[in-house]
Formats: sequence, structure tokens, C-alpha cells
Amino acid sequence: MRGIAAMGSYLPRFQISSETVAESWGHYDGSGIEAKRVPAADEDALTMAIEAVETMFDQSTVDVDAITSVHFATTTPPLAEEELIPRLIRMLGLPKTVSARMFTQSTRAGASALASALDADGVALVIASDAPRGEPADTDHPFGAGAAAFLVTDSPTVEHLATASFADELPGIRYRERGSDAIEGLEITSYEREEVRQCVTEAVSQLDSDLDEVSAAAIHQPDARFPSRVISGISIDEEAVTKGTVVNEIGDAGAAGVPFGLVNSFSSVEGNEQTLAVFFGSGGGATAMLFRGGIDGDFGGVPDTEEISYSTYLRERGYIGTVDVSGGGAHVSLPSWRRTLDQRYRLLAGRCPECRALAFPPEGTCPECHRDIEFEQVELPRTGMVRAVTVIGQGGAPPEFTEQQRRDGEYGVAIVELGVDDEETVTLPAQLTDTDPNAIEVGNEVRALIRKIYTQEGVPRYGVKFIPTES
Repeated sequence: MRGIAAMGSYLPRFQISSETVAESWGHYDGSGIEAKRVPAADEDALTMAIEAVETMFDQSTVDVDAITSVHFATTTPPLAEEELIPRLIRMLGLPKTVSARMFTQSTRAGASALASALDADGVALVIASDAPRGEPADTDHPFGAGAAAFLVTDSPTVEHLATASFADELPGIRYRERGSDAIEGLEITSYEREEVRQCVTEAVSQLDSDLDEVSAAAIHQPDARFPSRVISGISIDEEAVTKGTVVNEIGDAGAAGVPFGLVNSFSSVEGNEQTLAVFFGSGGGATAMLFRGGIDGDFGGVPDTEEISYSTYLRERGYIGTVDVSGGGAHVSLPSWRRTLDQRYRLLAGRCPECRALAFPPEGTCPECHRDIEFEQVELPRTGMVRAVTVIGQGGAPPEFTEQQRRDGEYGVAIVELGVDDEETVTLPAQLTDTDPNAIEVGNEVRALIRKIYTQEGVPRYGVKFIPTES
């Protein structure tokens, strides 16, 4: 029986309340949503996906080399046209021979990714990560962000019992025009609710299963009241729906909404209890999935949230404060950047085969014996110690970091020491993120994570930044 063996999730630390949005516009178009998560200026669907996957790996004994396929779902990839999964493969150190499938353009993309992995052979990695956007005055109000990851194997903890789908043309419910990043809708509430309810009911009815045994349900959730309304014709306990409803706390996370609800659901059931997942896709289709079993563990998220103002929200999301930067104070060509990806993503250093000294970056001659050698690869630990720190204030950033500073404010830069063993250490400069830069001191322990460094020549560039280990 194929199914889910491990899972993980991630939420940005920034949060904005519905009251704050309502005070700014005089109304709030997110029924039942109390707050939503907000990705920082250096976060996107890719960086959130990485965090969710690493949390999942912490809960699993499966080695990354065992993964044979990757299935990624998002409606908000960093670029409108460019393969996203090769970046993820490199960042995680997955085998470059893995099969890769990308699903986008619909909130049902999460179902497509999960179904694809369940149909695949071997160990499959499934990721749903999203951060939808809309017009700030109305459609943007409910949109949040988050990511969920699942490991699909033939020896699962959660068994997949059945999948059923139904498709009908339902134009105008949720769409995005070509060339735009703002989601729109016809705002015909009765039309949307009734047509989605019918679509969902048809999909669920194809499962041919006794839904009285369902203990948790993650249902399509553009707002907090929608799940209960859309399954009004289906015999599912209201408490079960509550277990899988997360939109009230994180906002409408697009293709990641139901997958994130599944993480909550699987962690709340046990034994032979069943979980129902129902995905709806803009344009008109629904997919229903039935699972049996639960998973115990710590599945991620961010324990300490930071409430932000509406003006900060607009800056972090890039509605204001964006600039076009040509060139840069430390311009690095794309070919040169690509040659250093393993160092930037995985902290890959070099060891001299002659004197055993470490070098980071692993290029040129040995820093100790000065021999011209070919370094042995060594992956540095992802936790270290701050040995020096400074704060870059307004106007002090190099040109390539101007947009980040305009959106995020001042930021910290530290010299971080990473120890390979009790005696050998390597130091490197890196930005700090997800923290007050003025609160970081020499001697603080920090850990590495991947974030967007900057965008140059229209291409996002990613690399390691550091946050305090208690975050």
C-alpha cells in the first residue's frame, strides 16, 4: 500500500491580523480569517519549500539519495518561465537523476503533485508551496503563505486508500490574467459557492467510501467558512473539518492550503482513523483523496510570530518599495555565480589532501601550505558562532541590495565561524535574516537557511543566510 511516510511544513514568521487590514481599508474580504502569514522580502515559494522539506527530513530516516522523483506544486513560482525544481534539487543535494514534475496555474496543483507521487515508483518527494497575491484593496485581503512537504513511499505510515476527480468548466471563480501577478475573481459569491459545492460533491461521491469513518478533513479553503459550506451535502462531522482548516490562522495559501491542512489532519488522527482531502482548482475541477492513519512528530512552522503593520506588509510583499537596479557594487556574472552554487547552498568547503587544511571557498591554492591542489569536498555544519557583526543602515547597502533594504529596512551582516571538528574552523561573511539585527551579538549561535540574496538581470539568486538557533 503506497502512502505518506513523513511530512513537514513551514510558515513565515511575519503575521498581519485581519483587524489591521480592515483598519487600513475600512473593510476586510476574508471571511473568518483572523490573521495571515506574510513572506519576507527574501522569501518566496522556493525558499519556503526548502524549509518545509528540511523539517520533513528531520522526521525521517530516509536518505536524500533514495529519492527518485520530485513533485512540486505552486501558483507563484519565482519566474513565470524557468524550471524551478533543478534549483531545489541543487539546494537539497538530491540526486541530479531524479524525475521532476512541476504543477502550477491552479489551486488544485497540490492534488496533482500528490497524485503524481502516489502513482510513481520509489521514494517520491511532494512539495506544495505558495504565496498568492491580489489587488491590495480587495482580493489580496485573505492571501497568506505557507509550504507543506510529504515523503511518499511503499512503506507508509499513512496509507492512501482512494482518489477521485471531477471536472466541469467554471470560469471566473479564480483566475490571473497573462502578465499579471494579481489573482482576480468575478466576486459572485452565490455562483462560486454553489458551483464549487457541486463540483466537490461529485468528486467525493466517486470515492465510494463510508465517510462516517472520516475523523479529519482538509477541504478547499479560500476563507474559514468555505469548507463547511462547500460540503453541506456530504456527511462529514464538523469537528473533522475543523481539524483540517488552517486558513483562519495562515490565510489563503493557494495550492499549499489543503496540503498544509493535511499536515494538521494527519497529526491529529491515529490508528485506522481516516482523513479526507478535497482540492478545488480554478477553472473547474475537484480532486478528493482518502487516507488512513496518522503521523506523530514536530512538523515545523514558526513558533514565534511577529505581528507587522500594514505599511510593513505592503513593503514585504513588494507592493511598494520595489526598484529596478542595474549593475551592482559586487556584480557577479551568472556563469561565475553558477560555479559557486554548492558553496552558496550547501556550504561545501575543500580540504587540502596534503596538509589537511580547510578552505572556503574551495578554490585556488591551499591557504596553509599554498600548494596548487585539487580539494577534497567537505560539507560544513549548518550551525555556527557569530564572531563579528554589523548593521547596514538606510543608504549603506550595495546597489544589488537596495530593494531588500527598501522593503525590509536595515539588515545585519556577520562573520560566522563554522567548526568541522573540535580543532578546525572556517569563517565566512553572510547576511542575517528573520531577526532584529541589533539584537545579535558576538558569541550568538546561528544556523543556516536558504533565502533569496538578490535579483540581478531579472534572475533571482539564492544562497545561505543565518538566523539565531532559537528561531
